[in-house]
Parts: sequence; C-alpha cells; structure tokens
Amino acid sequence: MSSPKIVIIGAGSYFFGKALVWNMAKSPVLRNGTLAMVDTDQHVLDIMMRFGEKVFKEMDAPVNLIGSTDRREVLKDADFVVLSFSERNAHYRGIDCKISQKYGIRMCSGDTIGPGGIFRALREIPRAVDMAKDTAELAPRAWMINYVNPTSVLGIGLMRYAPEVNSFAICDGPHQPYSDMRLLKRVGVLPADATDLPDEIMQDVQINEVGINHFTWITGLTFKGKDLMPHLREQLAEEVRNEAKVLKDPDNNASAKGKYNAAYSLQLFDMFGAYPNRIAHTKEYVPYFQGYGALPNEPEPITVFNAEERQQQMDTAWQQVEEWANGTRPISEYVEKGKIDHATDIIESMYGNLGKRFRVNTANKGAVPNLADDAFLELDCEMNMESVTPTPSVPMPRGILGLEQQVLDTHELTAEAAMTCDRNILLRAMMTDPIVNNYEDAKACMEELLEAEKDILPAGWYVSEEKKDKRTALV
Repeated sequence: MSSPKIVIIGAGSYFFGKALVWNMAKSPVLRNGTLAMVDTDQHVLDIMMRFGEKVFKEMDAPVNLIGSTDRREVLKDADFVVLSFSERNAHYRGIDCKISQKYGIRMCSGDTIGPGGIFRALREIPRAVDMAKDTAELAPRAWMINYVNPTSVLGIGLMRYAPEVNSFAICDGPHQPYSDMRLLKRVGVLPADATDLPDEIMQDVQINEVGINHFTWITGLTFKGKDLMPHLREQLAEEVRNEAKVLKDPDNNASAKGKYNAAYSLQLFDMFGAYPNRIAHTKEYVPYFQGYGALPNEPEPITVFNAEERQQQMDTAWQQVEEWANGTRPISEYVEKGKIDHATDIIESMYGNLGKRFRVNTANKGAVPNLADDAFLELDCEMNMESVTPTPSVPMPRGILGLEQQVLDTHELTAEAAMTCDRNILLRAMMTDPIVNNYEDAKACMEELLEAEKDILPAGWYVSEEKKDKRTALV
C-alpha cells in the first residue's frame, strides 16, 4: 500500500515534532511515506533533521525525510499538513498573563481564554490562514490539522477564512481511547493497570461528553445501565481530601495548571451536575476562581502561569533533542521511550482507512442538537480521507449551555478581530470573554497588550482608523 506525505510546520515543536518522528517510524501505514519538516529557524531545522535521521535509522524505517525553512518548497502533493508552530511561546504568554493580572484577570495557562487566549490567537491566526492558502494552491486535497492553541479559535479561523482547505483542530487531552480509559479507571470499570480498552467493555459503557476544547463536560456516565456519576463524585471528593494534604506540604511545587484541580472540579460538579473533564484549563474559563468574592474562598484563586518555569521546561526538552541529534545521548534512549500521539494516530487511521473514531474539533453539523451547526466543538467523529463527520451527541444541559455559548461568541469574535485588525471587534471579544469583568480595565488591558506585543502582531493593528477607511474605500 502507498504511504502519505506529511508536512509538519513547526518541526521544533515542544510537543509534537519528535513524537511524529517516532510514530511515523513505528506505523506500518506511515513508515514508507515522506516526512517534510518545516521550521523558519535553520538551526532548529538542522537539529530536527539529524534527530529524525537517527531515529529512522535506529528503527530501520524507510521514511523519506526532507526539510526546508520555506514551506512552499515542500507542500506540493502533501496529504497532511500539521500546524505545530509558535514563536517565543512562553515569552508572549508571560506578557499576556502579567499584564492581565494587573487588571484583575488570572490565567493559569494564558493560551486559550481570557486576554491570553485572545492575544495568542491574534498572533497565530493570520499565519495559519496564510499557510492554508499555500496548502490550497500546492496540495489542494490535503487535510490540514491544527495543533496550535487556542486550537478551537484557530480552527474557527481556518473554517471561516480558508474554507477551501480541508481542516480540523486537535488537542492531546481527548486522545482516544486513552481519555476514556483514564475515566473508566477512576470509577473502577477498568483496573488501574489496564493498558487497553476492550470492545466488550465499551459495548456496556455510555459516556456523554459535550463542549468546546478545554471546556468539555461529562454529563452522563453509565456501565451496564448503572449510573456512575455518583461514584465519580465520591472519587472526586476523596481526591479533594488528598489534594488538601499534599498542598499543605511546604515542599510541594504544584504548577499553576495543576493546583487545586480536584477542589475546583468538585465545586463545578456540584454546581452543574456534570464533571469538568479538562479542569487544568476549564478552571480558567469561568469567573468563579478569579478571586472576585468578598468572603474568604476555598480553594484560593487560580495560580497565574509562570512563564520562566515553562521556558525552563521547554529548554530542558530541547537540550535532550540536541543531545540525541548530535550523539552525546544514545538515540536508542528516545526510541525506547517514544510514545503514541493523537495526530499520528488520526493520520494513520484516515490514510489507512482503519475506520477508527477520534475526538477532534470541528463544526457541530447537528451533532449537539441545541447548538448551531457551525458551533466549533470537540466531538467524536468518523474520519477518512473524504470527510470528518461528527457522530450524534446529547443536548448541552442548561447552565453549561450558557457558559459554552459565551465562549463560542468570544472565540468567533476573536477570529474576526485577528483577520480584520479591528479594535472595536477586539474590544467586543474582550468584553464577551467570561473572565473579563470591567469595561475600562478591558480597554486598558487591550491597549497595553497591543503596545507590548507590537514586535509580533500584524502591522494592521497599528494603522490609524482613518487610513484603514481609505484603504477599504480603495478596495
């Protein structure tokens, strides 16, 4: 059987670049194909090329490896184009979070919602759309897979502003069947040491999960007809007790995304009768943990993202890649501990026509009956080289429905602002955002971020409105 041509834009990615190399070498569907690495930094590209060559040699994989700093040189006839790019990720997220905190807005991740999510989208969407336009010209049948946060906003941007390209967006969190396995282990349906999810088990399991990426909720969970939601709540309450003990330890260094997650989850579970399945992000999507209240609250407000800590993690990971690439660490060390990846599992199944379902971000198309067809949601989908088709889901419960609609409106407005450089639309996105709570603060935060990130944002943000009007009239 033939094998695909896969182009990765952002080969030096913290999460995906090296994972794609290992998975492509391992897959019988992919290992005879072509991997085209693209990175605008020549040094990064050279390291990743040497790393890839060593992995493919170690795993005896006949992958055709090519690379370029110019994506157009390698896009022709691609079957898949994976977006995994970002420029000085931790640096700009740090700016977003630090300035936002001045205005009473706390973000533990700063790349999906709040001013951090909005401004990262402003930085990334125009680039993604340009990449899509090139793909439409040079590889019109290719599937573009967005792996860049905020994944749902970039997915909306591609859907709205590059509809000529087949695209969807993904996140590593809902990688199936592993996401379902983690949930079923928690409630005792699977043993703690289970390594797979048997079909005969899944025939008796019903999991209702609905929502936007990073803001999904388990609204129902049964096994052989038995409701397991009460048991899930009991498990969560026990985790809260254990978490409290751990966080009292003075040596504990819980990350911003990891701190008080059980306590936040339990509060949301009791509030809405549903389990927030991505709490490390979900806690950032709601105003309840921002510290606005007049009374002492438990748990404490969310901890703000630490850019320096994240940069250290990224630097350490990159140093390992360099050592594997230059031979100071044996490449066998990486080959032995390489792991599966969501994007490559999807590519393998789509190209190999394996018929697997995956949870990806795409237009609703009626799957969730009480949301619009073009609502961009994280949905179970049937996927092949011809189409990505969401499978029927359950209605969004009241309460959660309102929260989700507000986030969808924020995402839609953000994508529009990113493509128009319209400050009025941007302010509207800021004021729609669920964790922005003051008009004057929102305006000041927006203007300060626009000034602080002038070196990376599109020049259109700094053209006077009068000049914009004249330019529009000429068009």
